[in-house]
Amino acid sequence: MKEFIMNPRQMKIIIAGGTGFLGENLKKYFTEKGNQVYILTRNPQRENEIRWDAQTLGKWKNILENADVLINLTGKSVDCRYTEKNKREIYASRMESTAILQQAVDNCINQPKVWLNASSATIYTHSEKHLNIEENGIIGDDFSMNICKSWEQEFFRLKDENLRKVALRTSIVLGNKGGAFPKLKLITRLLLGGKQGRGDQKVSWIHIDDFCRAVEYIIYNENMSGAINITAPNPLSNHEFMLKLRNAMKVPLGLNAKVWQLEIASIFLQTETELLLKSRNVYPEKLMKNGFLFSFSDIESTFLSLLKN
Repeated sequence: MKEFIMNPRQMKIIIAGGTGFLGENLKKYFTEKGNQVYILTRNPQRENEIRWDAQTLGKWKNILENADVLINLTGKSVDCRYTEKNKREIYASRMESTAILQQAVDNCINQPKVWLNASSATIYTHSEKHLNIEENGIIGDDFSMNICKSWEQEFFRLKDENLRKVALRTSIVLGNKGGAFPKLKLITRLLLGGKQGRGDQKVSWIHIDDFCRAVEYIIYNENMSGAINITAPNPLSNHEFMLKLRNAMKVPLGLNAKVWQLEIASIFLQTETELLLKSRNVYPEKLMKNGFLFSFSDIESTFLSLLKN
């Protein structure tokens, strides 16, 4: 299928919660293409950063007027221990920011044309065999999946025929300046880059460059709406993933980690083993059917690109 041709006109883009790994990369990507990019953040420090608290309306809402694109990435990181306090903050940060942005959009005289809201491929249940696409993905019932379900329900609760909405069900994004990849490189160098648990759990992933390109592609492709899987088309097992990373880094040995070892380590690292052990077996059917062409569709070229830089 021929790739959708994008119109390279300048856009006004608002990124809420845009100071993290994904937001910084999107800002750089779109700014370098000549777009006006504004960041909503609790701690503005640079040009085009605007203060907001992600809970209440304020002067920040004015920046949404005549915007082409609103991207919401706000939410407390799930890379923490799932204490009751952290669970409440994970939930509230997603629900409150989405709800207040909806209020701001409703108050606009000239509202944004498209709103992309973060979600996660974690919405799908643990699956080693079933390949989850948007149409028939199996959505389960636990803390992480329920967060994603509530988040998307809040996002899609109100519909406006003039505002296209997209929930980005994003898998693990691999890049050098944040996210999981720097940690994976470190443990591999320390000879700890073997399989985690049984190693059969599937890893769905996407190169940071393809993540940015996919977001841009969705913005310009007016036929794309609803929930969209943002992931490369070739998930692989944790065992294969770590083996290929060791090969790419030319590290001959990687010690395996049993589940009980991961449980102990997660306490000291203040994280949860779910982030390593859950099988995310996800396929980007909507992107593929709409003609998106991945620059990095296999893990070998992805590792080669990231390690080269």
